[in-house]
Amino acid sequence: MMIDLHKNVSEKIVSMIIENVKNKKSIYTISLAGETGSGKTETGKALVKEFESNGISALLIGQDNYFFLPPLANDAMRKKDPEWLGPHKEVNLKLLDKNLGEAINGAKTIASPHIDYYSNEEIIENISIEGIKVIIVEGTYTSLLRNIDTKIFIDEDYKDTLKFRKLRNRGDEVNDPFVEGILETEHKIIAGHKFLADIIITKDYDVILTDQIN
Repeated sequence: MMIDLHKNVSEKIVSMIIENVKNKKSIYTISLAGETGSGKTETGKALVKEFESNGISALLIGQDNYFFLPPLANDAMRKKDPEWLGPHKEVNLKLLDKNLGEAINGAKTIASPHIDYYSNEEIIENISIEGIKVIIVEGTYTSLLRNIDTKIFIDEDYKDTLKFRKLRNRGDEVNDPFVEGILETEHKIIAGHKFLADIIITKDYDVILTDQIN
């Protein structure tokens, strides 16, 4: 089952870095990147559970909440301006990095945006991070964040993830040629991001430290 695969992956990753997490005096930060439908959210949730099973409190934050525009407006902008797509225009990575920096420096709360996909509304949430030891940030472009201790990349492309996107079928995305074109462009943008990673999750759900890769 897919749930077991995410659990197995999270167990391997936590075992690799748990001593580093324990030895760091401040909050430990992890980025979890990959293409749409690669299982970032599910893997992130599994990591949270695995850390907590080891007595370490963890928090999962989604990059999707840091888009400058809510979903419908962002889709419209992508259609209007093909250059809008990508980490440097449509996603507020600067704010996300700022939030992580605040957490690392001892803040008790972070003011994080929250965008609801279906209502297309954004609110600001003051998230308590008291007692949190690990923050995991999942999202397509999170490999580019600076305030990260360990970077993880899921090495599946948009063709590999088709069956999972069909199951999710968010906004009828699988049947939309425009969305498929976006995914192809996204693939080209982040193809090299796995070389920024400390840990790679392969298509076979193996976990590899990048210094083991030739």
